[in-house]
Amino acid sequence: MKIIRYLDESENAQFGWVHEDRAGLIEGSPFQAFRRAAAEFPLSDLHLLPPVAPSKIICVGRNYAAHAQEHEAEIPDLPLLFLKPPSSLIGTGETILLPPQSQRVEHEAELAVVIGKRSRWLDTEGAKDAVLGYTIANDVTARDLQRRDGQWTRGKGFDTFCPLGPWIETELDPADAVITCMVNGELRQMGSTRDMVFPVRQLVAYASSVMTLEPGDVLLTGTPAGVGLLNDGDELVTSIEGIGELRNPVRAEQPH
Repeated sequence: MKIIRYLDESENAQFGWVHEDRAGLIEGSPFQAFRRAAAEFPLSDLHLLPPVAPSKIICVGRNYAAHAQEHEAEIPDLPLLFLKPPSSLIGTGETILLPPQSQRVEHEAELAVVIGKRSRWLDTEGAKDAVLGYTIANDVTARDLQRRDGQWTRGKGFDTFCPLGPWIETELDPADAVITCMVNGELRQMGSTRDMVFPVRQLVAYASSVMTLEPGDVLLTGTPAGVGLLNDGDELVTSIEGIGELRNPVRAEQPH
């Protein structure tokens, strides 16, 4: 099932579900008991939001060997975790803003895991049961600031630096899904989740050994090789086989 969040006519956020090119309301929460109303309105008419409003966005660095190599960095012995703030979230169609503080902002296409229930100290089997589904993310990064600071909060944390969507796919097998990233129609990244250093279940279990995972929390699983520069006026398309595509224009933010 594809799960969306959207704005209704009263500008309230609602959960819904998708069937082909139409959508219906989810009565209740996808993290608890719910009922699906008929898919009776065109999906194209909806303003889609990021499909969840997480308490935290957990990210994994250097989880593809080729990406670590392109930055001349070592592959970690354990998952390398960091956080992006929820204020960095935007949905499909929303604009990535290039901050005036940075001269090099880059794209990082990633599979995102959506947690379905409150979890702590999971093993890999429990990690499977804790996942609601999967969506598409781009871990937009101010690379010059990341390198300058030596830690990653500022370089990863700007508003609009976490496009997420367009929906949660609950039926995806994350073992071998192709991830691609295109900028202005040019292929920049292509890789498979089979090339992860640490697979999804291991990442979820490891994160749960550090912090309590809440329903709706998001775990970004790392990016394949090929990250590259974003410029004012670019159009970014991040795709994952079995989910769909996430589209975001890129614009320079004017300093205040």
